[in-house]
Amino acid sequence: MRRVIIDYKKLTPEILSLLTQKFPDGYNDKDIIVFDDHHNQTIEAVEIKTSDTVYLVKVSSKLHYTMTNFDKALDNVKVKDLDLSNEAIED
Repeated sequence: MRRVIIDYKKLTPEILSLLTQKFPDGYNDKDIIVFDDHHNQTIEAVEIKTSDTVYLVKVSSKLHYTMTNFDKALDNVKVKDLDLSNEAIED
């Protein structure tokens, strides 16, 4: 299985969706994995798994902001997709 370290700036919509599904209320300290990379820098990340890859998404204040805005954008799309006209309502 591949392990990929990824920054919030490079998150695809699919990975961001998985991230917000796994952590709908945000992540906390127990969800964070701490390790040293090959440059001996300490990395803090949250883990997202797909069938063939484990993504380690670097934790930062902007990651939380990105996740929150992604959820709000999804909510707006869902509301826009609803047809709330009287013609759609059947008695």
